[in-house]
Amino acid sequence: MKRRSFLGAAAGGAGTVLLRDARSAWSFQANGRVRVALVGLGGRGSWFVETMPKLAEVVALCDVNQVKAEEAYKRMPGLPRFRDFRKMLDEKGSAFDAVVVATPDHVHAPISVAAMRCGKHVYVEKPLAHDPYEARRMRQVATETKVATQMGNQGTASPAFRRALELLQGGAIGDLREVHAWHNGGGPGRREPPKGEHPVPDYLDWDLWLGPAVARPFHREWMTWHLWRDFATGNLGNWASHTCNLAFRALDLVRLWQAEPKDGPRPLLRVSAAVSEINPLSHPRWETVAWDAPARGSRPPIRLTWHNGSGAPGMRDRLEALLGDRLDWGDQKEKKWQDFAGLLFVGSKGRLHATGHNATFRLLPEADFQGVQRARPETLESSRGHEHEWLDACRGGMPAWSNFDYAGPFEEFLLLGNVATRFEGPIDYDPLDGKIVNNTEADRALKREYRTGWAL
Repeated sequence: MKRRSFLGAAAGGAGTVLLRDARSAWSFQANGRVRVALVGLGGRGSWFVETMPKLAEVVALCDVNQVKAEEAYKRMPGLPRFRDFRKMLDEKGSAFDAVVVATPDHVHAPISVAAMRCGKHVYVEKPLAHDPYEARRMRQVATETKVATQMGNQGTASPAFRRALELLQGGAIGDLREVHAWHNGGGPGRREPPKGEHPVPDYLDWDLWLGPAVARPFHREWMTWHLWRDFATGNLGNWASHTCNLAFRALDLVRLWQAEPKDGPRPLLRVSAAVSEINPLSHPRWETVAWDAPARGSRPPIRLTWHNGSGAPGMRDRLEALLGDRLDWGDQKEKKWQDFAGLLFVGSKGRLHATGHNATFRLLPEADFQGVQRARPETLESSRGHEHEWLDACRGGMPAWSNFDYAGPFEEFLLLGNVATRFEGPIDYDPLDGKIVNNTEADRALKREYRTGWAL
């Protein structure tokens, strides 16, 4: 099948779905070795270049940037190499069962959806998607295709994460009154698009790198892609996918996506934001986003607040007052569990403070919780490891904890924050319909405009 034909089938959405290799997703069960293709080999992808060969059989490599791919090529010489993921799925799809996606944010969904439609299990690095629409669509396609999925927020597998969840759900700190998450880094602030253009390097397929994003001439500044909304999700995608994970799960917010209420109005999620500046092109220097969640069953309404950027007015004072302790921002480059990112639950009997990946936590005031076991879960199952969970699910085992049934609504929830930072006033979101009901312009912003051939 030619690449152009494949594009229409696998990435085109409502048309014919190519499933020529769908059965290959189950062929590995006889020998227990999952055959994996890696898409995105530099940056975060380098983790999977190092790790995945120890856990599975890597059989194909794909990256639009040959410089970023060099280390992978050295580690795994002789494997088929591709620039275009569609060509890889078309020509080599029968040779692998699963795909790992570790590319820039804006192409997570097109690659994942195409792979799932070909019957491939999919692991995607966080953030799951570029925007709320894509997160929702990825969950729908995973349900339709019945493949094993996982998002890469690795703290989910830590023993402390699961023990903290037990304590919160068991009422260890009493009734939850408010929740705060933070990251002190912030965004780039207002930036204008670069002027002029540069020659496209011979090692880069610029058109493929752009993927679904609006076409534009190559400029080196675009490659600092974390700065730009067209390509990146800011710290809401990059960090809140870790930091807010325990909150979304402990508050049972996924329930808002699961069932029509038996009586009363449909639940609406209100999202409001204060920002350093409104700019549709780049992420703000600081932002404060609040999600006001309605009641979920017996759980009362609650607010979760995200503080991003140390310049946010009153951010540090507010957090330190709630913690009853000083925050040590530390140096992110040291890769230590310091307070530059964190999560705080405020309850009627105490507080729980978790670090940025939710992989360690403390109970406050500490004198009130002496002797409380914090090292490992007591009722929830322990994890063999985040990537192991997904590979076990690929073999027919239990779904991974961050499978798309969970990660889809979670990322949809988070990325609504990026929509809110672009508009004055709160937005009211219907999780069941996937629509903003009080702002037509904001509702349109849930979904990007796709270049021809890239729609989901």
